[in-house]
Amino acid sequence: MLRSSIITIGASSGGVLALRSLVAALPHTFSAPLLIVLHIGALRSELPTLLNSAGYLPAKHAEEGDIILPGHIYVAPPDRHMILADGRIRLLRGPKENCARPAIDPLFRSVAENYGVDAVGVILTGNLNDGTLGLFEIKRRGGVAIGQDPNDAAYPEMPRSAAEHVALDYCLPLADIPGLLVKLVDRKEVEMPKPSSQLDGQQPEIVNNQTFERPITVTCPDCGGALKKFEVGSIVKFGCHIGHTYTAEIMATAQFEEMEKVMRAAVRFLNERAEFCLQMAEHGGTTSAASANDWHAASKQALDRAYKLRDLVEQEWLTPETSGRHVVASGDGTASLT
Repeated sequence: MLRSSIITIGASSGGVLALRSLVAALPHTFSAPLLIVLHIGALRSELPTLLNSAGYLPAKHAEEGDIILPGHIYVAPPDRHMILADGRIRLLRGPKENCARPAIDPLFRSVAENYGVDAVGVILTGNLNDGTLGLFEIKRRGGVAIGQDPNDAAYPEMPRSAAEHVALDYCLPLADIPGLLVKLVDRKEVEMPKPSSQLDGQQPEIVNNQTFERPITVTCPDCGGALKKFEVGSIVKFGCHIGHTYTAEIMATAQFEEMEKVMRAAVRFLNERAEFCLQMAEHGGTTSAASANDWHAASKQALDRAYKLRDLVEQEWLTPETSGRHVVASGDGTASLT
């Protein structure tokens, strides 16, 4: 088997410190390229400068058409997905995936497709689960899947999701990952893993004695388009025809945020209605006391409903997407679930 020839790393919350620590521990002789995605959205990024000051390997924001060179670090720039095609980097302003651009999944998928068994995917600290599907694809095509030990991560959700849905080859504390990468690239004292065998009319319900007519479809929180459900191994994924994609957990979070935004907008409209009606009641040109009373009553009704809606929004909501199994890493770097 050829040695692994490309390293891809995904991180989110807590990722800057983790990436600096990882890069600092790599020797100047490290011969594989590293492609890194950190969730930064459209914000300005100083990550290449921070990585250059931390370690020996030169780091830069990737540019369209860059040729991948050994021993160099390429960082996804703000607001662009970074993918790999024919040995060159492509930067795309495509639809957000898992509410992120740059996102980890597009890079991992493209590297899996282009490098197969020579690809290594690493998931570090972060919230939610971007990167899980991409790591699944790397593993499915025979590459090496690595996750930071969730108990060692500042934000454990991303590595925990990877361990739950992907048959990780290694689950290690951050401090042990650089040494493993060196061994994988040099093919020293590490047995390369084998390719994974993982492959790729509704009735109303009664809720509180009221009929709940189930919607024909679930819509995209980003654009409102209809979503289609897919299953990739044990991962449930949703996608619209525009190209927005979500894992189930991120879909639930994005849907809740959109719902909360709409409900808080309704509270604002009710408050404004209450104020408008009050001003009309107090307006000197009001035709009669009865009319003024009607305006006062309308203002009071709007305020009353605004308070009720605000109380509803601020209640505790069930969030099954955030409850899950815990990952325990054993001494040999493998992962188990509890």
